[in-house]
Amino acid sequence: MRHHSYNQHFQFVREPENFNKFTERELLQYCLGATLYMPGTKDIKEKIVNRQLDVTSFVMCCEDAIKEEDLPLAEQNILDHMDFFADQIAEGRMSLDDLPLIFVRVRNPEQFKSFAARLTAKQASVLTGFNFPKFNSRTALGVLKTLVEVNKRLGVILYGMPILEGAECAFRESRNQELLLLRNILEPYKDLILNIRVGGTDMSSLFGVRRGINSTVYDIMPVRDALSDILNFFNRYCDYSVSAAVWEYFRAYKDDDIDEVIKRNFHNALVKGEDIVNPAIDGLLKEVMLDRANGFIGKTIIHPTHAKFVNAMFTVVEEEYNDAIQILNTSGGVIKSEGGGKMNEIGPHHRWAEKIVARAKVYGVIKNEDSVLNLVLGERE
Repeated sequence: MRHHSYNQHFQFVREPENFNKFTERELLQYCLGATLYMPGTKDIKEKIVNRQLDVTSFVMCCEDAIKEEDLPLAEQNILDHMDFFADQIAEGRMSLDDLPLIFVRVRNPEQFKSFAARLTAKQASVLTGFNFPKFNSRTALGVLKTLVEVNKRLGVILYGMPILEGAECAFRESRNQELLLLRNILEPYKDLILNIRVGGTDMSSLFGVRRGINSTVYDIMPVRDALSDILNFFNRYCDYSVSAAVWEYFRAYKDDDIDEVIKRNFHNALVKGEDIVNPAIDGLLKEVMLDRANGFIGKTIIHPTHAKFVNAMFTVVEEEYNDAIQILNTSGGVIKSEGGGKMNEIGPHHRWAEKIVARAKVYGVIKNEDSVLNLVLGERE
């Protein structure tokens, strides 16, 4: 896989690198980008083979996206997909590099255990891992032990992605203790944890609120506080990558608006709150900008058209890439940035620089913020 492969003509300052499920975890954790969630009953085999979806990672869901009575159908459909993709690769019709990172969102610990027992080595060869909804300190250890067991049985690497979205993480009186317990439980299994995910919609529901199309999840104060604490516990020292909450509104912009969109100053539109495309996409872009500023990497999406926008927003602009390289190549002290507009303090900015370089490898380096929509809309630079 390679981000932004839909736009073959775009001239990057630095090209994004290829990745697949066997990429080292330290880099792979940055590669998820816009992760598409879909019902486990959906058939997307031909769309993946024919490259009709511009996604680099997706999740087949056995939990909230399907009815309980459809669980057997979803499980079999998922296994059929894995067999199909493995056969396609074995027969030379596609390569592993053509296949998005694939995950299964299990329903609960019991269903995970029974589903993992059905999984074959062939199917696991094209599967990247599992999402664990409602992940909490009471059930975490059992889930992680099952993950270790399936890895050992099949001789593969299948990653886990806990989703923090329950009342234990949302409610203030229990949150700090719960997050500390989870961090300690996860520590021995860190090499198998690809990403920590957050459930903004589930947490919002606990408070009976929902963000509107003109606001972001950060405007919902109880949810914002929970997200802040999750980052505090899991985004330290680059130990884990944490993915941002889902955006709930679909894209619907008209093709005849594109020329006008390109003429606008993209960066100023985001900052000043001016219209960019339409309310649904503008809201997504503004929220991703805040996700990125707060240290989230990647985002859950519910429609494939969102992927281009999210992944483009995680590109690195040339100025910050040059700053990061300058910081990593300097032994200490304080130096002026190459552009001359900011101070680069080597010690305090070192971890920031490491993350910027990792993002640059995965998403590429572009000239400036105005290049983002050119990238999304297939324009040349």
